[in-house]
Formats: sequence, structure tokens, C-alpha cells
Amino acid sequence: MIIQRSIEQEVLDRLQNYTKAIIVYGARQVGKTTLCRQVLDRLSLKTLAINADERRYVDVLASRDSRVLAELVAGYEVLFIDEAQRVPDIGLALKILIDSVPGIRLLVTGSSALELANSVSEPLTGRTWTYTLYPIAQLELAGFWNEFERRERLPDHLRWGSYPELFSLPGEAAKTDYLRGLTNNYLYKDVLALGGVRNAERLHNLLKLLAFQIGSEVSLTELGTQLEMSKETVARYLDLLVKSFVLIRLSGFSRNLRKEVTKMHKYYFWDVGVRNAVIDALQPMALRNDQGQLWENWLVSERLKRNAYQKVVTTPHFWRTYTGAEVDFVEEAGGGLAGYEFKWQERRPGRPPASWQGTYPGATWDLITPKNAGQFVA
Repeated sequence: MIIQRSIEQEVLDRLQNYTKAIIVYGARQVGKTTLCRQVLDRLSLKTLAINADERRYVDVLASRDSRVLAELVAGYEVLFIDEAQRVPDIGLALKILIDSVPGIRLLVTGSSALELANSVSEPLTGRTWTYTLYPIAQLELAGFWNEFERRERLPDHLRWGSYPELFSLPGEAAKTDYLRGLTNNYLYKDVLALGGVRNAERLHNLLKLLAFQIGSEVSLTELGTQLEMSKETVARYLDLLVKSFVLIRLSGFSRNLRKEVTKMHKYYFWDVGVRNAVIDALQPMALRNDQGQLWENWLVSERLKRNAYQKVVTTPHFWRTYTGAEVDFVEEAGGGLAGYEFKWQERRPGRPPASWQGTYPGATWDLITPKNAGQFVA
């Protein structure tokens, strides 16, 4: 099953028409290498493909020697570097290549925003196009299945998530093994290697606690107490997990600080299959007691993917008052506000909280259920 990724055509156009460095970020296993190879196959330009695991290439790329770097790419039109965060000062190497080798095209992937973003931002100012690739989005599946077919497959998406390999794996056992391997072997690699974190077990336990708190505000102090860690360490771990594309962080929205909750955050997983695997809860939707949490997490992640791919600029929040009124998801854009309530099972017509309407009379509000979710996420 080949699903065309939303950014593929734009990456191809940029690579074909510009000599800037193109950088594709994203979590491990989301398909960055596959995407880049498909782009390169379509271009048919002579390409030097380098995996940054190979020491001989890392030494050359880290040399800062323009002559040596020019020799490396001599005769090639494109240099493709996979997992470039493993090369020290990769941004400087890319800058030297752009400046000293006229016409060279650079295509780079990085599984971590922790190191690569820091090392390329300053040396390559004005010399890069950057993209983020996520697990398969409903927006991408819209080109493969119609809305009815996607709705029929919702229980599977909420159970297994949407990492690309899952779409070609036969049977529940294979999917279970894949997700367990992903969460045990790949999920924390960048945080451990680049974030200076030594205790993978604590990281895993932190994610387990968060998996049970989907849709609720998170107290760093409580998490620290449960994990026997300081509040500051918990905050650092959470920041690393957000930057490495494991978690999404939402802040509370407020224009009236006295009555609205703003100091705490909510955390969601970029992929609900990962969330389920972390707590070893991969049973079918009909047998679960966390359907509402999964639905909320899935909608938040799919909406953010959809907005990113369609270049819709909004600031996402949640909204809650100290008296208990709440709106699951709020988008702020151009001074306007849109609020959304998420319900897996709609038992009665939804209505916005009176305090939401009273505080923000110009804001919109909508109830998102499986019946109308297609328009919200694709």
C-alpha cells in the first residue's frame, strides 16, 4: 500500500528548482527515508546517498574542510544525508557545501529536533527549506480512501495508530509486535542520545502516567512525586519528548486570568498506537473503557497534522475555568476563536458552555463526533 505523503510534491519541486538545503524532520519510523528516496527516484538526478551511521562519511562531513567536502560530492548533483543529527556541527558542513560547491542540492533527514534544529538554524540562516513528517495523516488517506471508508476504519486507527509500516502488516500479532518494538527500541533513542537522559525506565514510566491522563491537566509536582524525580527533571523530560515528536503539549487559553486555568498543560501523543503500546492496551475499541480519551487524542493529533500540511496557521489550546466549564480544543487565528468539543458517542445534541459564550461571544463552537470528523481532520 503506497500512500503519497502530503509534502512529497513540494519537496520535489524545491529540490528540483533550488540549491538550498531541504531538511525533513520527524520521529523515527514515520517514513522520512522512504519519502526522500521516492522524491529522488522521480528526479533522476545523480545522487550520493549517505547514512550518518557510517563513520567514514561522518568524519568527512565533520571536517569543516571545503576541499574535502567538495571531493566528496564531485560528480554528483544531489547529496542525500539520512539521520544527519549524528554528524557534529552538521549545519556548518551544509553551509560550506552550499557556499563552495555551486549547484549542489542537499536533502537531509533528521529524526530529532533536539540537536539538528539547533545545529542548522544559525549557520544556514536563509539557506534552508524545512519540513516535518508525521505518522500517516487522515489528510493523506483522503487520497486513498473516501470519507465513508475512512470512517469505517476509525476503530483500527484508534487502536493501532498510523505509523506507515502498520498499513502493510498482516494480522493483529504482527501489528502488536511492531508497536511494542517501536516503543521499546526506537521511541527514546534520540532523547537518550541527544538529551543527556540516562534512565530509559523513568522516561517510559513518565509516558505511562501521561497515557492515563489524556484530556486532563498535568501537574509536574504530582508526576515528580510518583516518579521520585524533581519537578524540574520532569519538566526537562517532557520538553525533550515534545521536541523529539513523541508528545504534543497544549496550554490553557485565557483572556481573563482570574477565572481561567492557564498554568497547567495537557499532553497528547502524536500517535495513539504508541500511546496504547506504552500502557500495553491494544484491545479493540469495543472492549475499552478509554474510548473518549483515545478519540480526543486522535482528533488533536490529526488536526495538528492537517493544519501543518495545509499551512493553516493557528495556535492550539484547551479552555477550562476553575468552576469546571471546559472546551476540549481551541484554535486561535487572526484574532478569532474556534472551540471544539470531542465526543466518541453522541448521546444528545451538544451545546457550548454558557460561560464560553458569555466570555467570548464572537467565538464559534462545534461538536466533533465520528459522523463529522472527516471534515475536521482532512
